[in-house]
Amino acid sequence: MKKIIYIPLDERPCNYEFPALLAAGTDYHVVRPDMSMMGLKKRPGDIEQLWAWLFEQARDADGAIVSLDTLLYGGIIPSRLHEMTAEQCAEQLEKLRQLKRINPALHVFAYQLIMRCPRYSSSDEEPDYYENWGREIFRRGYVRHRLELGIATEEEQNELQQIEDVLPESIRQDYTERRAVNLTANKRAIELVQDGAVDFMIIPQDDSAPYGLTAVDQQHVREHVKKCQQQLSVYMYPGADEVGCTLLARMINHFERRKPRVHVHFASVQGPLVIPLYEDRVLYESVKYQIMAAGGLMSPSLAEADMALCVNTPGESMMESNDQGQHYLGYQVYRNLVELIEVADDIVHRLDKPCVIADIAYANGADLELLQLLRDKKLLFELAGYAGWNTSGNTLGTCIAQGMVYAVYGNTPQHRDFLSLRYVEDGGYCAHVRRDVSDRVLPGTGYNYFSIDGQRGKIAERVKAELTRFIEQHLHHPENNYEIVIDDCYMPWSRMFEVGLKTHVRDTKQGQ
Repeated sequence: MKKIIYIPLDERPCNYEFPALLAAGTDYHVVRPDMSMMGLKKRPGDIEQLWAWLFEQARDADGAIVSLDTLLYGGIIPSRLHEMTAEQCAEQLEKLRQLKRINPALHVFAYQLIMRCPRYSSSDEEPDYYENWGREIFRRGYVRHRLELGIATEEEQNELQQIEDVLPESIRQDYTERRAVNLTANKRAIELVQDGAVDFMIIPQDDSAPYGLTAVDQQHVREHVKKCQQQLSVYMYPGADEVGCTLLARMINHFERRKPRVHVHFASVQGPLVIPLYEDRVLYESVKYQIMAAGGLMSPSLAEADMALCVNTPGESMMESNDQGQHYLGYQVYRNLVELIEVADDIVHRLDKPCVIADIAYANGADLELLQLLRDKKLLFELAGYAGWNTSGNTLGTCIAQGMVYAVYGNTPQHRDFLSLRYVEDGGYCAHVRRDVSDRVLPGTGYNYFSIDGQRGKIAERVKAELTRFIEQHLHHPENNYEIVIDDCYMPWSRMFEVGLKTHVRDTKQGQ
């Protein structure tokens, strides 16, 4: 049994739980800091305690997967709120060198985000002033970037002048200075890869866009990667909360001396060229990076591939999962969902190869029609991986990692449990129950989307009841041998966006 240390990006289940769940039932034991060391949304984790725990665990570990945002700032949200200087960040990062002094054989994989810049005004995950000035901060960076490139329109230039006239200088300075500190930390981390203190690194882009402050920072980081000649050891692509899973798969592949070949099949001809919501490039380029980051390579031939990735794409531009069901050509005519299912069924049953489905037709939730077809085809628990949550990058990284673990360990009970979690969370919650409870239950309660009655209040109870109903109506099939059971349901950040779930699959044939 090999030991892998894991420092999560934050305490939400997608970061704290998913990698450990993927490793369950394998020859790899993932150890995590106790939840008491982690933060809670805007409250940072205990950084000193996290470092001390990391050093202690490193003595007998085989690998370490570490979020530098947690070790520097205390988590993903604190990385946007901190008061640290570039010098203080550099001092913290230097501590990473101790890991290989403690254990020279330790394999260290790290990840560190480029700070995002949302295009809307909300302080839920940003500094308080973002509630009133968020859109202006984004638009200022967006137009200034286009101005530098010589493509800003006259209308955009007028808009920029209006923003400059009203945006308080103190807010502009606070925001830009923090971004500058984080950018400097990104560059310093790349130098640690160059020096050998870190073996591999991912710099994911959280909620990115083609233009704006995040895109500018990304270019600076990319140039530094080239300057340090670390293009083969530092990857940059859209993503964030899935990277723990991706690096776990890469580490397992490394120790197993595997480099899986993955054949990719899309639901639509134009799907690979769609730029997903919240991302900055066509889907096909991200798929390449996600497979490589997990330790694999794309294979043009299904016959020569070790596994298949079937990607449920829109036929053209992407919509939010809340909008599915509308008569829209990009989903009704410009893609062939039935063909995707038939191909997946053929891969599983005739070719007997692992088949993963990345459900990225919609942002922020699964495609409910796809789940229905998987159920009717009795494929729900025959797949090597499935995901359909949040961004395209979040989904791809999660299901590819699951597929790569499956390729080594097969259809274990733990694998089926993780599939059940994805169906209930991505389909049941993200694509249905979240909006239903927000629209029908919250009004008149005194709560709202961003603030409910705690992690385990009446709203969480209602969510569990609605998810149980969803399972009965959308996931159970009388001829299937598996039944999904919800063991726990809570709201990690006391808001509606994410849900915390524990599920398991009961084998009705064996009564387990």
